[in-house]
Amino acid sequence: MADDDDGPSKKKPKVPVAKQPLEADHVLDYLNRTGQALEKLRVTAPPRSHLEEVAGDFLEMAESYHSDGWHFFKRGDLVSAFACVSYAHGWLDAGARLGLWDVDEDDRLFTLAS
Repeated sequence: MADDDDGPSKKKPKVPVAKQPLEADHVLDYLNRTGQALEKLRVTAPPRSHLEEVAGDFLEMAESYHSDGWHFFKRGDLVSAFACVSYAHGWLDAGARLGLWDVDEDDRLFTLAS
């Protein structure tokens, strides 16, 4: 069986070269921006509803990933820090788009539906 793009290969694949290196200032900016987003949002899900529970879960995930991002950043692990802060902000954006929290229509800190 011949090797092709879809099959196993005995050669190591070429690793793409990053066009822009990941720098501490870049990661720090994302960590700070995510912190601002966490401070800004207000949970709007109705009390004692399923959506209130979902909002709490989303917020807990965002806060946990944000905290983990700071942990890795302080250790100098920029790749893990950037991955964590990206996940954190993804949870925040998803919550904003679903209407779990009010973000004052801030499309700088959040990706809104329209």
